[in-house]
Amino acid sequence: MTTVASKSKLDLAYYLALITIFYNLIEGGVSTFFGTSDETLALFGFGVDSFVEVLSGIGIAHMILRMKNHPVENRDQFEVTALRITGTAFYLLVAGLVVGAFLSIYYASEPETTRVGVIISILSIVTMYFLYRYKLKVGHELDSQPIISDANCTKTCFYLSFILLASSLLYELFKIPYVDALGSLGIAWYAFKEGREAFEKAKRKSVACGDGCC
Repeated sequence: MTTVASKSKLDLAYYLALITIFYNLIEGGVSTFFGTSDETLALFGFGVDSFVEVLSGIGIAHMILRMKNHPVENRDQFEVTALRITGTAFYLLVAGLVVGAFLSIYYASEPETTRVGVIISILSIVTMYFLYRYKLKVGHELDSQPIISDANCTKTCFYLSFILLASSLLYELFKIPYVDALGSLGIAWYAFKEGREAFEKAKRKSVACGDGCC
């Protein structure tokens, strides 16, 4: 039976999931816009990754709503479908970034500026850090593997932000050739791992311990 304290913590987990969704929507929109206009592949890929994380976040929010009514041991069809769509979207992102990076290197294309990438990555690092810490705290207090897993997904976004920051800062300060393309390949590597884990979760369906990050 769910206690009043548990419901309160689940409410907090749900609000954190919603904040993650809306933040990623804004971050994705801004990143893809400036990634296109400034011709920076790393920023554009980071933005698309944010949009894919929205799909994952919707599945998590749906699961938390179910958890508020009764204990959850397995994913329902909505969550499984969301994971499969998320995994497919990540793989498509990987393919696009790899092709884009090699074309960028082949044609010696360079961004006009990566200043926006520096700003967005710093904002993302701060935001994702606090979301990760609060999600992890709530997950441990509820002894909930799905919420802890969601916190680990947020930690992955935290790492991605550092890749964007490094590539954007190095290019903005020193104009190092191909660093933007290398940054996009770093984002592609994390996107590949996230896609693979999403499909593994969809196949396993259980939300028991051992569930990795999506």
